[in-house]
Amino acid sequence: MTFATDPSAFLQTLFQAAVTRALPLHNTAAFLPPPPKGRTLVLGAGKAGGAMAQAVEALWPTDAPLSGLVVTRYGHTPPRPAGLAARIEVVEAAHPVPDAAGLDAAQRILALTQGLTADDLVLCLISGGGSALLTLPAQGLSLQDKQRINQQLLESGAHIGEMNCVRKHLSRIKGGRLGAACAPARVVTLTISDVPGDDPSTIASGPTVADASTCADALDILRRYGIEVPKAVEIALQAGTLETPKPGDAAFAGHGLHLIATPQQSLQAAADAARAAGIAAYILSDEIEGESREVAKVHAAMARAVAKGQGAFQKPCVILSGGETTVTIRPRAPGSPDTPKGRGGRAGEFCMGLAQALQGMDGVWALAADTDGIDGVEDNAGAQVAPDTLARAAALGLKITDYLQRNDAYGYFSALGDLVVTGPTHTNVNDFRAVLVV
Repeated sequence: MTFATDPSAFLQTLFQAAVTRALPLHNTAAFLPPPPKGRTLVLGAGKAGGAMAQAVEALWPTDAPLSGLVVTRYGHTPPRPAGLAARIEVVEAAHPVPDAAGLDAAQRILALTQGLTADDLVLCLISGGGSALLTLPAQGLSLQDKQRINQQLLESGAHIGEMNCVRKHLSRIKGGRLGAACAPARVVTLTISDVPGDDPSTIASGPTVADASTCADALDILRRYGIEVPKAVEIALQAGTLETPKPGDAAFAGHGLHLIATPQQSLQAAADAARAAGIAAYILSDEIEGESREVAKVHAAMARAVAKGQGAFQKPCVILSGGETTVTIRPRAPGSPDTPKGRGGRAGEFCMGLAQALQGMDGVWALAADTDGIDGVEDNAGAQVAPDTLARAAALGLKITDYLQRNDAYGYFSALGDLVVTGPTHTNVNDFRAVLVV
């Protein structure tokens, strides 16, 4: 298989190279501290939580005490390798909208910090998705309030930094509060980044990291997107009584933090795989944000330029990018109130926008997928685009404008057989996009 003989399979191998680079077992050993004088407690949350816990179990000395609790997404706990003893409890909860299981896990994790001493070590395993999985509403908020606010944030088009600013200030465990609760123990956080810029305070809303954002910032974001909170919570935000621990707080003295896997590393792994196959590879950025369909238009413009020999890149080549785009849920089309809301996520929306912008251009293929294996809330990681995508859709009576209107990438690409389905990958370094021009 080569990029020329089977472009679709070639793009899938690049995606797999990116995912493999980010797997916890490949990245954890170099960052583990030695066992402490006291006990070692492992706490964590995120889509990679189960795999991160297993990596620690496999690498930690068998004669050193180890216990703890990690929460991951339903279905994202990897199979346990034969002979690997279970020393860290892994529980599952809902993502992207929190549920009672996540609330219970957060309460238990916070309770485990009680009684820690200066001789103890807390290993915190943090990855993307932890914001929803580690839910402990602030005073005056119910779980139902948090679910509604979270859903509205997801549909608003707010970028991840804005969403997590709100989440930090409406929580009793995020925004550095978990890290502060571990005092006087030493805390070492191992993080897999899923956010543009790799800001640890944004990854999973930074439960162990001091937070520079403010209650005023959170209130401004809520008002900008028209999201209501209970009046008592609004007053608390105005008064600053829901403020997060800030940089310089003595509670974080001596804490350590390591980024064990990042989007850039995964893009580089894909680029290396492409070059090994004899094709040029260019990484645009691992920090691309914006509306998925608009980001797709930019990628399409670059692909057209390359195809015409007018761009900065020369074909044959593959153009790679990462980051975290957004999808703003569109209102129902006028006159069709019964039209069902679409199914899909950022990667699928990107692929629809790309296909529409390319208009069947010869010599261009693409794959976009979420590196955790789940695009939105469906069972696919993403989708693929080929020169004949629009033609095959037209033959089935599918109009891409209709599917874009209702944000239904899953329905569109499922009908074409062009979904990328991997199942949970047990890691998460966010969006992966590859555009092949030959």
